[in-house]
Amino acid sequence: MDITPEPQALLQTESPARRLALLKALERKLLWLSAWTIHHANHIRPNRDGLKVGGHQASSASCVSIMAALYFGILRPQDRVAVKPHAGPVFHAVNYLLGRQQREKLATLRQFGGIQPYPSRVKDGAEVDFSTGSVGLGVAMTSFASLVQDYVHLHKLGREGMPRGRHVAIVGDAELDEGNIYEALLEGWKHDVRDVWWVVDYNRQSLDSVVPDRLFGRIEGLFRDMGWNVVTLKYGRKLQAAFARPGGEALRRWIDDCPNSLYSALTFQGGAAWRRALLAELGRDEGFRAIIDPLDDEELGALMTNLAGHDVETLEEAFRDQDAAGDQPTCFIAYTVKGMGLPFAGHKDNHAGLMTREQMEAFRQGMRIRPGHEWDRFEGLDLPEAELEAFLHAVPFASPLTPEGRSLSAPVVPVPASLPVPRVPEGRTLSTQSAFGELLAGIGRGGEAEALAERIVTTSPDVTVSTNLGPWVNRRGVFDRHLKNDVFRDAKLASAQRWGMSPEGQHIELGIAEQNLFLLLGALGLADRMHGGRLLPVGTVYDPFVNRGLDALIYACYQDARFLLVSTPSGLTLAPEGGQHQSFNTPLIGMAQDRLASYEPAHADELAILLRWAFEHMQKPDGSAVWLRLSTRGLAQPERKLDPAAVIAGGYWAVPPAPGARIAIAYQGPVAPEAMAAFEELRAEEPGAGLLAVTSPDRLHAGWLASRRQARQGPGAAPSHIEQLLAPLAPGAAIVSVLDGHPAAHGWLGAVRGQRVVPLGVDRFGQSGDIPDLYREYALDESAILDACAQALLGG
Repeated sequence: MDITPEPQALLQTESPARRLALLKALERKLLWLSAWTIHHANHIRPNRDGLKVGGHQASSASCVSIMAALYFGILRPQDRVAVKPHAGPVFHAVNYLLGRQQREKLATLRQFGGIQPYPSRVKDGAEVDFSTGSVGLGVAMTSFASLVQDYVHLHKLGREGMPRGRHVAIVGDAELDEGNIYEALLEGWKHDVRDVWWVVDYNRQSLDSVVPDRLFGRIEGLFRDMGWNVVTLKYGRKLQAAFARPGGEALRRWIDDCPNSLYSALTFQGGAAWRRALLAELGRDEGFRAIIDPLDDEELGALMTNLAGHDVETLEEAFRDQDAAGDQPTCFIAYTVKGMGLPFAGHKDNHAGLMTREQMEAFRQGMRIRPGHEWDRFEGLDLPEAELEAFLHAVPFASPLTPEGRSLSAPVVPVPASLPVPRVPEGRTLSTQSAFGELLAGIGRGGEAEALAERIVTTSPDVTVSTNLGPWVNRRGVFDRHLKNDVFRDAKLASAQRWGMSPEGQHIELGIAEQNLFLLLGALGLADRMHGGRLLPVGTVYDPFVNRGLDALIYACYQDARFLLVSTPSGLTLAPEGGQHQSFNTPLIGMAQDRLASYEPAHADELAILLRWAFEHMQKPDGSAVWLRLSTRGLAQPERKLDPAAVIAGGYWAVPPAPGARIAIAYQGPVAPEAMAAFEELRAEEPGAGLLAVTSPDRLHAGWLASRRQARQGPGAAPSHIEQLLAPLAPGAAIVSVLDGHPAAHGWLGAVRGQRVVPLGVDRFGQSGDIPDLYREYALDESAILDACAQALLGG
């Protein structure tokens, strides 16, 4: 049985005409509330620092009708929406009218602790399906969220009876300049995505200028090539009626041929300017004159701007027709006027424009809003409040998705108490990348870990095999909505990879586009809250190419998506590949990024602890995404028993220092052999020296900052893990740190207890070579570490 009742396709009221009147009244209300909310933030609320608060009255106004038609007529509870960032005030107004936003909150737009400028899942609450603001990413995210919905449903991991929803993006036309949108379109075509609508608010104006003419033709062709249906909504009911009259075809041709810049300028100038321009070219056409001559300037201006994107009746009809047509992804190109209904409608500079106090007063009077009643839900409307309230209560989207609301939950997936460390024969080495592949393959074999294994879904941008996901994929299969056999296997051709595709597969293969990787990880990492089915996503990528998808990675973390990122190989360790395939800034990214715990284990036993912890941490209410930076460099694996808590906290003493020791070496990741060799030489001179294994400068640094913040609030703050680790060293001791990454990741250690730090690392582009040559060139080898120790002991 469905959790939610099947909503009615059309709200039934006294008559279609009455229903349309109610819808138009609410459309009018959205225009007022969105404009007033921005005006209040800039001109009414006290401004202590004198900075412009900002807001986008014109961008909000251009999509008021689109949002009214969707939210008050078409959307169902199970549908998910990415709202155009600059239409945030309209979104908040929609929720206010639906009773899901407090009146007091509207007055806090862009205020500390208030509603956000752009809709945010984390900061605005459960009514936001997709955070938007990083332009274009919210749009592309809807395509991947639809793919995740397919995965959850086909694997039967979601809530029983949860109906499939449509994923809708309200798109600013300038967002279509963003390359990630087209990368996502291509990936969506590969995976045959369904149940996606993108509604383009085609107002033909961007931040700095008017959008080039005939852009829509290019847009339309691109979407059709990717298997999308395209519905162009250009003219409203009034213009369509005018076109049907004698002389109407000439009017249509004139508008079709009118450059965007001229159309915008005439819209801003108004009816008199429209009349002059039209008569100059069509004045001798009697049929045309019969259309416009009876109209006064205000009526003519209204006719010439009667675009489909501002005609809720036309919009609803188009949405409803497509709703009945099936689940094919659809792009609606809805022509609009930027700033429609406001005094600067059409002006090319209106993007960040704000109405003056005088303009707002005139707008208030035109909207029939009494002073002191600006926030009243139905102020200024001619229809009875009870009827409007009943209409809002009955719209399909008003029904709750589940008793807990729009943000769902899912049971925690049990994680085994430990993961077996891969065995390495004596005299052999193992890299953390290889160990990761073995650990994941072990989970994939099931047994006691089957409950965990069935919730893991892996993905990679065409580096599945080279990041050691191959054994997992061979065992668990590739996901596809359709069954596709492995042709090589069927033909009995030798291949290490068995890549049959089916709806039961647990690996989603992507093309070489890192933005898509992080958007998919974001969508997978929200599956429990969006679709009621918990997934444990694992994405692998080459470490240097994290930078290619960094915007989408930040976006996924901003939404509090939970996933495991495995980046490998790291640093200079892919030595023959040269600088373009080597990385040094990623440890700093891991330290700086919120809602992402970053680690770089050196050995397989550390990795086993961290991988197990990651699957558990990703599921905790106060958890986060996790990043493991791994290496292809094989290391000898020590026989030892580690303290998991210390590994997780960010570091441990591989060799503890003597009390009052003058020096310690701290290492991170695959430079462990060089650090250990240098340490053996060092302690011949300094027997009390210590060797510190750093598994996460990110966690050490975060813990230290948290401890210092607590200490500033008063006595009783517990010392952080790094403070406890460094406590045995003498107050003036030296720490020589080394990692295959930027030395600044360790440079802060000296601030913990005032000890001197000599940080070694990589701060410039690498080159081809082998590891000994490169480590010598970039001062990461044993000799360089010993030189740094001598410098530190001498106080240089």
